[in-house]
Amino acid sequence: MSWRTLDVRTDGRGVVEVMLNTPEKRNVLSALMIAELTEMAATIGNDGKTRAIVLSGAGTTFCAGGDLNWMKAQIEADRAQRMREARKLAEMLQALNTIGAPLIGRLHGGAFGGGIGIACVCDVTLAESATKFCFSETRLGIIPATIGPYVLARMSEGKARRVFMSARVFDAAEAERLGIVSRALPADELDQAVEAEVAPYLQVAPGAVAAAKKLARDLGPRIDAEVIDDTIRRLADIWEGPEALHGIAAFLDKRPPDWAEQVPG
Repeated sequence: MSWRTLDVRTDGRGVVEVMLNTPEKRNVLSALMIAELTEMAATIGNDGKTRAIVLSGAGTTFCAGGDLNWMKAQIEADRAQRMREARKLAEMLQALNTIGAPLIGRLHGGAFGGGIGIACVCDVTLAESATKFCFSETRLGIIPATIGPYVLARMSEGKARRVFMSARVFDAAEAERLGIVSRALPADELDQAVEAEVAPYLQVAPGAVAAAKKLARDLGPRIDAEVIDDTIRRLADIWEGPEALHGIAAFLDKRPPDWAEQVPG
């Protein structure tokens, strides 16, 4: 299988390394990357042969969130088109969340917006200590809607409300305290830590692992079609408001939005 935005490699043990591979764009979630991650989850992640998947990013940043071209297109799109595009992201996250094989995230550099959403659907997420995190949506006048169910399932409501709405940048140590990442580690310890998470899965029955993982999801917070539809509707609603149109336009023009307090120079 040929991938244009991913680098996918399988070793002799059945461990698959999936790398977001558009480093020149800081691995933003383009329409093509979203489609390829969805396809990867449906095929490699559920083939019964994969013992574990390690998900990482090429270049300096794990994932910088939404694609600039996608944002431009949303300004001109109608409600139905915006909902279709939001559904593609929602379906990708759900595909990763329901993947049969264990999914281990290896983060570095930065995880913003949708990048945090991906981190929150991993079974284990390890981050280099210097990694930065941000729910940047409200800075643009929109909301972290489609990633919301997975973020809240991972963090709990109380912890999420500390960072979910402020667009504040926070570090890996705080991300660990909030539950987004399992462990924050120095860069030179990250690969060894990833291997330590992979190793136990090579000693257990892969079918039982997939069944146990599904049980954990079924017993956890509900994330079904009704929940996903509601997040898509809420995002479409906010896009139709004046803040979203102004905030996205200001971002694309590289100027501060009207609501941003100007710090004296």
